[in-house]
Amino acid sequence: MSTEFLIRRAAREHVGTILALLADDDLRKLKEASVTSRHLTAFDGISRDSNQYLAVAQLGGVTVGCLQLTFIPGLSRNGMERCQIEGVRIARHLRGKGLGKQMLQWAIVTCRDRGCGLVQLFMDKKRLDAHRFYESLGFKANHQGFRLYLQE
Repeated sequence: MSTEFLIRRAAREHVGTILALLADDDLRKLKEASVTSRHLTAFDGISRDSNQYLAVAQLGGVTVGCLQLTFIPGLSRNGMERCQIEGVRIARHLRGKGLGKQMLQWAIVTCRDRGCGLVQLFMDKKRLDAHRFYESLGFKANHQGFRLYLQE
């Protein structure tokens, strides 16, 4: 088996694997990992939107990671575009081996190449290991985020 690490745009066939990666979460916020019509509709919407990039990371042809980039045009900061990174996961058995770092470095380069002036992400305050990981990549915890859930 090849050990080539590749990051590419996700295809519809990856939805089940992405859900499994998202569900393998210590905070257990994702309740289901089986693909539903809502997931496929969401994937189709992401795929059609030029401001979205759902990526999978593959090691030797096997999907072992994922993340989603959302490019946000804005008027503030002199019309600067920003990127929101969400849904970052590496398969549990491969965590700590540098794949997450490679995946985030790829994301940052992708944002820079697109002309983004800011990359942002949010995570649960309980994810202390993730906080240290992102800080090691140069991210700063300098804002307070708020959420209002309209659906649970």
